[in-house]
Amino acid sequence: MTVKGFGARANARLRDVGNPLLVGLDPHLHRLPEAFRARYEGRLHTAAGRAAAADAVVDFMRPVIAGLAGKVWGVKPQSAFFEQLGGPGFSALETVCAEARNAGLLVVLDAKRGDISSTAAAYAHMSLHPDGPMAADAVTVSPWMGVDTLLPFLEVAKAHGRGLFVLARTTNPGSALLELHGKPPAVAVLAGELAALNAGSGAWGPLGVVVGAQAATEAAHLRSLVPRAWFLVPGLGAQGGGVADALAGADADGRGALPAAARSVLFGPASLPDPGDGWADAVVARAGVLVEKLRQHAAVQGWSWG
Repeated sequence: MTVKGFGARANARLRDVGNPLLVGLDPHLHRLPEAFRARYEGRLHTAAGRAAAADAVVDFMRPVIAGLAGKVWGVKPQSAFFEQLGGPGFSALETVCAEARNAGLLVVLDAKRGDISSTAAAYAHMSLHPDGPMAADAVTVSPWMGVDTLLPFLEVAKAHGRGLFVLARTTNPGSALLELHGKPPAVAVLAGELAALNAGSGAWGPLGVVVGAQAATEAAHLRSLVPRAWFLVPGLGAQGGGVADALAGADADGRGALPAAARSVLFGPASLPDPGDGWADAVVARAGVLVEKLRQHAAVQGWSWG
C-alpha cells in the first residue's frame, strides 16, 4: 500500500480546516489555572509531586485538545515541559499526543533532537514511528551536527508519511553566530542540502524547516531555496510575531507556512484573572481570534485555503 507523504497530508489538513494554525502545547506549570497548580505546588521536588503535576497537565490539555479539534491545523507539544516531570511527564506526553491524534489534529512534536547513527534512529522511532510512544506526524530536529544526523529520521518519515522540521533560521539572540556565518551563510548552505533531500518527493517533501516569525524579512529568500518545504513558524503571539510575519514564507498560493502560537493561546496575557472552570473555552476562543486574523490576511492576499 502506498503511504501518503507528509507534504500531501499537511495540504489535505489545510484544506479541511481552512487555516494553517498550530497551537503549541507548552504546559508552563506556573501558568496553569489555580485549581491545577494546587495539586502540585510546593511538591515538585518529590516523585509524588511530579506525578501529580503530570496528571494535572493531562487534565488541563484533554478538553483543550477536544475544543481545538476541527478548528486548527494541528498542535505542537513541547517535549521539555513534559520531560521535566520525569517518567510521569513522559507518560503524560504520550497521552497528549495520542489524544490529539485521535481528535484528528496533526501532531508536531517539538523535541529538537539531533544525533548520529543508531542514536538518531532511536530518537526517530520514539518520535515518528507508528509503533513508537509518540507516533507524531512530524518532529523538530537540529541539523547542526551535520546533515547525516537527519537521515535516520528521514528514513522513518518517508516510510510512514511523517515529516521533519529542521532548525534552519531560529531567532533567539545567539542564533546568527552559526546560522548566518559565512558567505553564503550557513543557513543557505543547509537549505540547499535540504532541497536536494526533498527532491523527488512530489510537490511538497517530508523535510520542512523552522523559520521564526522574527526572520520574516529572510523568509521569501529561504522559500526560494527550499520551494518544496513546509515552514514551521514559531513566534506568533507572545514572542512578538504578527500574522504577516508568520506567513511571509508562504508560497504564491499562500501554502507552506504553519504559524505556531503557544503561550498567547494557552494562557493569554499574564494579567488575565484566573479562568476557573472556563479555561478550555478561553483557549479555544483565543485560537479562534488568531484563525480569523490569518484568514483575513489570506483574503487580502487572494489566497484560498479551503
